[in-house]
Amino acid sequence: MEEIGQERYREILGRFESLSVLVLGDLMMDEYLRGSVRRISPEGPVMVVEVESDEFKPGGAANVGNNLRALGARVCIAGVVGDDESGRLLRNEMASWGIDVGGVFSDPTRPTTRKTRVIAQSQQVLRVDREQTNPVSETVSNQLVDHVANTIGSVDAILVSDYRKGVLSPESAAKCVKIAQAAGKPLITNPKPSSAGWLAGASVLSLNRAEAEELGRRRLNMENGAEDERSFGEALRSELNVDTLVITWGSRGLSYWKRSGDYRYVPAHRVEVADVAGAGDTTIGAMTLALLAGAEAYEAAVIANRAGACVVRKAGVATVTVEELLRPSV
Repeated sequence: MEEIGQERYREILGRFESLSVLVLGDLMMDEYLRGSVRRISPEGPVMVVEVESDEFKPGGAANVGNNLRALGARVCIAGVVGDDESGRLLRNEMASWGIDVGGVFSDPTRPTTRKTRVIAQSQQVLRVDREQTNPVSETVSNQLVDHVANTIGSVDAILVSDYRKGVLSPESAAKCVKIAQAAGKPLITNPKPSSAGWLAGASVLSLNRAEAEELGRRRLNMENGAEDERSFGEALRSELNVDTLVITWGSRGLSYWKRSGDYRYVPAHRVEVADVAGAGDTTIGAMTLALLAGAEAYEAAVIANRAGACVVRKAGVATVTVEELLRPSV
């Protein structure tokens, strides 16, 4: 790695397998129905998709956990599933990967979040969401927070992956930040704009461009140059009260702002993109492990960018391994 130095790069990646992370967030089941369209329904002006394959993949916070596991870390996961077949399938799949699912609680009052994508001739033609997004009950929320408190001593960090499906609340988020701070462990998070303010005091908070613009209440004109981008991020980091703010720019790469005033833009690797789904999970997972492995912010950003470049070359929600990151070219 020219940006870091090959020896240093290998040193950081080599520490991943010694790390452990507790992932807290919204667990989902992603379903892919793939088939062909040969006719229009006689019942209405819609395509008839003849399903040829049916695939399930853990999504949401479960995909974040899977990315960390693929990079070699030990993973514990905390979240909520329904008392249904999707929940059992999701829990069993994560357990089969070696992920600790002791913090996955069943709630019979809500379904497991399930997103079904119908794909025909390699194009997504329909998505069906089955979910309940109201907050989990106080009892379940307390179970999750208690699990975080009981687990924090055996992990190196907490990674909060919030999709606003009800697992995180202002109260539980604040409690988790305090638990991490009391234990001297970093809390890294990838929230939605509506929950970002709940995580004041987090070590790292990551947003994509659209989320950052929503929170910053204005659109960024990249033609205005780096100074506009820098002042925008500095103001947003201060408003959110986090140690480090990361904004990902898609094909442009990412930027970060630290409480110390350190700011840097890190360009992305140029690759042929097959699918950007799940790339944010890969990026935040790689950055988390790099920081825990002792990387400086810039080094962690370079590694996160490289991991993202590797995964967008793959079709569908995917992961990346250390072995892939060590290859000479992305």
